[in-house]
Amino acid sequence: MPTFPFSETDPIQHPGPPPKTSEVVIVGGGIIGVTTALFLAKRNIPVTLLEKGRVAAEQSSRNWGWIRKQGRDADELPIVIEASRLWRQLAEECGEDIGLNQAGVTYLANSDKDMAGFEEFMKIAAMHALDTRLLDGDETAKLIKGMSRKFKGAMTTPSDMRAEPWLAVPALARLAVRKGAKIIENCAARTLEISAGRIRGVWTEAGYIETSSVLVAGGAWSSLFLRRHGVSIPQLSVRVTVAATEPMPEIYAGAAAEEHIAFRRRQDGGYTLAPGGSNLLYLGPDAFRHATKYLPALKANPLGTRYFPFAPSGYPDSWSTPRDWAPDSQSPFERMRVLNPAAERSGLRSIERNFRRLFPQFETVRLKAGWGGMIDAMPDVVPVVDHARAVGGLFVATGMSGHGFGIGPGIGRVVSDLIQGNESGHDLSRFRLSRFYDGSAVRLGPAL
Repeated sequence: MPTFPFSETDPIQHPGPPPKTSEVVIVGGGIIGVTTALFLAKRNIPVTLLEKGRVAAEQSSRNWGWIRKQGRDADELPIVIEASRLWRQLAEECGEDIGLNQAGVTYLANSDKDMAGFEEFMKIAAMHALDTRLLDGDETAKLIKGMSRKFKGAMTTPSDMRAEPWLAVPALARLAVRKGAKIIENCAARTLEISAGRIRGVWTEAGYIETSSVLVAGGAWSSLFLRRHGVSIPQLSVRVTVAATEPMPEIYAGAAAEEHIAFRRRQDGGYTLAPGGSNLLYLGPDAFRHATKYLPALKANPLGTRYFPFAPSGYPDSWSTPRDWAPDSQSPFERMRVLNPAAERSGLRSIERNFRRLFPQFETVRLKAGWGGMIDAMPDVVPVVDHARAVGGLFVATGMSGHGFGIGPGIGRVVSDLIQGNESGHDLSRFRLSRFYDGSAVRLGPAL
């Protein structure tokens, strides 16, 4: 079965060399880094984005492609609402078909407990005048026809959208370049140059860039990079398996999820399929270092995560991955240009089986591709979007916890204003890095 289409063998779309100076340097070419660069470039601020491999080749193109307000953490929701508006605006500006489609998102309820959880979100939805509504069992069956079982009900938000991540993020990168941003692929940031507690520059594999502001938006690699500079974040990465079907009759134009399976209509007429809530955590130094901070999430969903005693060589939290390196020596980021985990064969079989079980009218479900991804997660399932207070000029936007694609343009706009010293327009206290070290209790956000 074919695997994910992006790899380090793909032609470089954004070649170097990097500039000698740049007002802002961004580490990481995913949705957060790309949109931050775009909004800075729109303000005519010199910005250089460094990507160790290829733009969007990791989780920013491997995700489910949902753009949803539904089920969001209450503090994330205002930024997601802004992001939804920005997705429409940027889709027009980039002038490319990114598969943006308003077709709704639906959560299916197996029990009264599920419905009670939906009712709690309805209070938040009402505060923001969302079009989210609850459905009973009969209404759910009419919305998504052909399901083998009757659900207790559902929660649906018709204004939620979907897009094709592997098209959208590269298209936004091209737009950022047209606006004046510099994007350099195949160029790893190795270390930061810090003097008197402030950023002075970035050492890359292709030389030194003088700068006063750096954003670390490296997804699964953020913790490893930051720890090298004395900044600790309790971020871990979990592996998930995803599949794409061949074109098939439409069962629902939007995205939906229940306990065992999540599915989303694709632009090519197939469906993106994924497990409803299962992931794999590789146990490494960071997993043990931050274990106590993840206890609330473990207690809330003890069966949602499986564990493996070690990660493959070169992974961010592998036991063999170096934690320290010199600016003039090869870093772990160059050794693994693209973090490309294989799909679990058992996971693909389970995805296919659970989808056919829900839609038995399909005697066979032909999968045309399967892939794995590493989701950067935080203990409370809410990202870090903040200054790194210990280092002047250092900003962090990471730990999107599987929600980064949909919220990406909103976070990018917010971070661009943080870097400029402008008001963000949102209360960002929930996303501060210090919440994990100032005695605050872990307050879990929604898992999906």
